[in-house]
Amino acid sequence: MSDVILFDLLAFAAAFLASAVFTPAARDLALRVRLIDYPGPRKVHVAPMPLLGGLAVYLAAVFAVAVFVTDEEWSQMFGLFVASTLVLVVGTLDDRGMLHHQIKLMLVMPFVAIILIGTDMHSEMFHPITAVPGAGLPGMWIDYALSFVWFIGIIAAFSILDHMDGLCAGVAAIAFAFSCSFAAVGGQLLVGTLAAAVLGATLGFLRWNFQPARILLGDGGAMLLGLVAATLGIKLRFPELSPTVSWMVPVLVLIVPIFDTTLVTVSRLRRGLVPFASPGKDHTAHRLVALGMSQGRAVGVLYGIGVLGGVLAWVVALVGAPAGIPVVASAVVTVGAALVWLERAPYQRQRVETGSS
Repeated sequence: MSDVILFDLLAFAAAFLASAVFTPAARDLALRVRLIDYPGPRKVHVAPMPLLGGLAVYLAAVFAVAVFVTDEEWSQMFGLFVASTLVLVVGTLDDRGMLHHQIKLMLVMPFVAIILIGTDMHSEMFHPITAVPGAGLPGMWIDYALSFVWFIGIIAAFSILDHMDGLCAGVAAIAFAFSCSFAAVGGQLLVGTLAAAVLGATLGFLRWNFQPARILLGDGGAMLLGLVAATLGIKLRFPELSPTVSWMVPVLVLIVPIFDTTLVTVSRLRRGLVPFASPGKDHTAHRLVALGMSQGRAVGVLYGIGVLGGVLAWVVALVGAPAGIPVVASAVVTVGAALVWLERAPYQRQRVETGSS
């Protein structure tokens, strides 16, 4: 475990320092090429904001991984490298207004999921089952299907989480920190190095992204963080845990983006809106601000929930089943109650488009 921790610390430091250099350079580049997000009715920033923060995070993380990962280990990460590059490029094109936003959800995210699954980035919970009762298929096909949904869901969740200064990057950093801790204790050197590298890269960027932000992640950066977070959740291994509870560890670590996406999806469907085609100020952070919190406090509350989710994930990992099942059940009940409460609280609702009259 000591070797894993040493490599994690070195990768973290290298990525943090690289990100501290790349972020202001990315900001200058965004201003030069006019890749800027302008204020609007559904946005919280009041001044034009340069994008391309995701490029800085990407370059810093790739730099650290390239330095501290062997050629053999790098070959294992080739699919992740290709997928990360693809979402960054596609997201940047979307920020530039060169792609319809539905292309990301309907084409790019499924394609990225297939790349990752095809390069051995998938769940292994059901692999031991030789034939699923009633279906006759090997259990690995269930793992492939679950992994496909997981990748698309988490990438999409992060892509819509970047709506307030410091929110998406900070929530991602918390998830990366807990993923790194699980990898270190479990002796997963490659997973730990990856988690430490993206953690350092994200924190190096975050000092420029705290309110008032001087640069934004951009859609490419938000999807990049979601992609890496989903991959870490898949690659973490808990051999001592029963599948009954082991699946809850990554879910609890990523509780904030999962909760926020669930909230806006259910809420928009109830109001007759298409969930990922009806942007507005109806996310969790927006609703907390509507209840009287400042933007900084709302983001801080979600940071706290992210930390609590990580702590509960550690509780589940330590106690296992059946003792961990009440923890999971309590979390589910709490999340359900929070969803109902926030949906009933006042917030800014989008109008349903009824067409021209």
